[in-house]
Amino acid sequence: MTDEEIKAEFPIFEKRSGKPFHYLDSAATSQRPADVIEAVSQFYYEKNANPHRGVYELAEQATESYENARQVIAQFINADPTQVIYTRNATEGLNLVAYSYGLTHIQKGDHIVISILEHHSNLIPWQRVARAKGAVLDYMYTENGSGKITDEEIEKRIVPGVKLVAITQVSNVLGIVTPYEKIIARAHEVGAVVVVDAAQSAPHLSIDVQTLGADFLAFSGHKLFSPLGIGILWGRKDLLEEMPPFLSGGDMIDSVSEQDAVWAPLPEKFEAGTQNAGGAVGLAAAIHWMNKIGMDTIEEREAAVYDYAWEKLHSLPHVTVYGTGEGKHVGAIAFNIDDAHPHDVASILDADGVCVRAGHHCAQPLMGHLGIHNCCRASISVYNTKEDIDALCDSILKVRKWLGYES
Repeated sequence: MTDEEIKAEFPIFEKRSGKPFHYLDSAATSQRPADVIEAVSQFYYEKNANPHRGVYELAEQATESYENARQVIAQFINADPTQVIYTRNATEGLNLVAYSYGLTHIQKGDHIVISILEHHSNLIPWQRVARAKGAVLDYMYTENGSGKITDEEIEKRIVPGVKLVAITQVSNVLGIVTPYEKIIARAHEVGAVVVVDAAQSAPHLSIDVQTLGADFLAFSGHKLFSPLGIGILWGRKDLLEEMPPFLSGGDMIDSVSEQDAVWAPLPEKFEAGTQNAGGAVGLAAAIHWMNKIGMDTIEEREAAVYDYAWEKLHSLPHVTVYGTGEGKHVGAIAFNIDDAHPHDVASILDADGVCVRAGHHCAQPLMGHLGIHNCCRASISVYNTKEDIDALCDSILKVRKWLGYES
């Protein structure tokens, strides 16, 4: 498909035509193709009922759509559907693991290892578990703030006594793909359980939980072309079966007496209350759309735009790009402009219709590691083109003049 054909799949670009619109904030949330919007609308127009709650025809249709979506999602990550748990987002999935597994398995004096690259969603839950259990939270640091976690750092931090390792596949700030395979292998050598945050990788890279080797994996739908409020947690069946529920209430039980309850089997045990069935349908539609384009095509298109952006940003005066060009990168590029606050930069770029994020990106420990408080981030998806990057760079060149500098 051509650039124009792919962009035409996303109604928001047509709706905002006639004025500049260069969306470079997909790491925060992606845009939605028409296929997804239509699938969600069709569910609510034709099949809106509460899944698993009724035996009348409409409720059965809602249940079928909800569970068919789970099958599609399971195939997307090569999983058993009973191990695919619906959540609101990756954050909820990671919290589920922290509280249902972490609080019941981590003991006083145990070590938990994460990386300095982590989003707060894969950091704060482990802070809380460590504090509650008297465990130790250790970090893997990057080499000279480059974003690169070396083999030596992995060996140094993941040692006997480490019980859990939580790692992002892709940094939401630097876009660097972590050495997650080496981290997973080393963690298992010392008997640790591994939790993978795939929020930033699932939109860009193929994921196969059978070959990945992780014990838990979480991702959000809204970064994956689907609606807000839907996410997925996958976990090893033996671990999920022994874990207590995260939330309690309707539909996560087999039976209830006045003083006790028997939990429902997987995955319902972890799906208390009315779920976002429309979101599940939307996520399945997003996966169908990605399969239509092809993951290889998505990776190739994004890589070409990312490499172009990396080179152009490095060529601009007064611009600092964070991280290293070594290794595989997807999605995000972080930068700052001399003497310009990132919030001012983002506002000035917006005047030219260029959308980037500014702030600490829910990664404040990483900001400290990089020696900054905040930065700008441009993030790339399959609908972005080199013209979007040209618009970004042209607008960046105006920033310092807007702020009163001569150049």
